[in-house]
Amino acid sequence: MELKQTYLAAENRYERAAMMYARCGRSGVLLPKISLGFWHNFGSVDPYERARAITHYAFDNGITHFDLANNYGPVYGSAEETMGKLIDDDFRRYRDELFISTKAGYDMWPGPYGEWGSRKYLMASIDQSLRRMHLDYVDLFYSHRFDPETPIEETLQAMVDIVRAGKALYLGISNWPLEPLQKAEKYLRERDVPLLIYQGKFNLLNREPADSGIIDFCHESGIGFIAFSPLAQGLLTNRYLNGIPEGSRMSKAKFLRPEMLTPQLLTQLQQLNAIATKRGQTLAQMALQWILKQQGVTSVLVGASSVEQLQNNLQCIAEAEKMDF
Repeated sequence: MELKQTYLAAENRYERAAMMYARCGRSGVLLPKISLGFWHNFGSVDPYERARAITHYAFDNGITHFDLANNYGPVYGSAEETMGKLIDDDFRRYRDELFISTKAGYDMWPGPYGEWGSRKYLMASIDQSLRRMHLDYVDLFYSHRFDPETPIEETLQAMVDIVRAGKALYLGISNWPLEPLQKAEKYLRERDVPLLIYQGKFNLLNREPADSGIIDFCHESGIGFIAFSPLAQGLLTNRYLNGIPEGSRMSKAKFLRPEMLTPQLLTQLQQLNAIATKRGQTLAQMALQWILKQQGVTSVLVGASSVEQLQNNLQCIAEAEKMDF
């Protein structure tokens, strides 16, 4: 898709009924109900003009939150490099309207200091991320996973110091168990850098953050919650209702393995789709709406491989206010 060289955002981007905002815990931050994730489709192997088209459509429709991590790609770091190009080409003038997050915790570079939660890794990672994205700061910096071998105080103090150095405005935690999360909340609150948000995998097929008490703890503690993998990497769409289509992630054993689509899971997906059809929705729209209806959920993080896919996901927002479960 050939885009115009000079991007001017839609003047009515904050007036469109399709997008609404929710307060993130007990903070001053308002996040769009649907946020755009850069995990897939924004790496060096993906067409840049398609990434531009998706981000233009997102921002034109009120999506202000773009979510990244240091190792998103492929290749590692290339999603952040794409973000840097987007900033330079299209979004520099809108920087103060954007809420950009990144993370560090998973494998990023070789050797003993290229993953987990040491101060050395986190400090190096935030500096690398800022260089790749051509930014002076990110709005939100996450610890991407809990490190059981590094003292929790080392990880958290590094994050506090990142905020105090002006490299991030807020802190988040992703994929931590409940008990370390509780310790982190206390540690950060006592140092006047309160935890803004928790990011966890949450969908109709995986309710672990609710079952483990994480969402309740966040809600009671004034911490926001953002759900990733809301469509279970495509399972909660119409793609797999009749088996494994050629060219799908599951057919390539990419993140989804064919043996995961058991007869029991296929039956469950078909039953959920029947419920969605009765509600006048697609399975994906119902899956997104269900998450947004859960107490304590601030935003849902979606990926998109096309403008049309993002457009379909946005349709659930207006409907979510009208329909109950």
